[in-house]
Amino acid sequence: MRGELVKNKYIETAEIFKAFCDENRIKILEMLQTGEKCGCKLLEELNVKQPTLSHHMKILCDSGVVIGRKEGKWMHYSISKQGAKIALETLHKLINLK
Repeated sequence: MRGELVKNKYIETAEIFKAFCDENRIKILEMLQTGEKCGCKLLEELNVKQPTLSHHMKILCDSGVVIGRKEGKWMHYSISKQGAKIALETLHKLINLK
């Protein structure tokens, strides 16, 4: 059981940092800084195909930094303040900042 908890902690940390290690995901985060955006708007701005956007959004949502909500056939995405706080706290813990 303890091994699973440690493994989960490392997996969660890796998911957080995976969210920040792609230029398209950084662009998406910058676009979401001004508030919630529809996936259709992100598609237009990024100039990528829908499956590529879905891949990036899954990684961002899995990390907890971005949250999505379905409205009709579209997903609307925003930055999760709680997820961003956890990402920042995780970085601080890794480099021993208080």
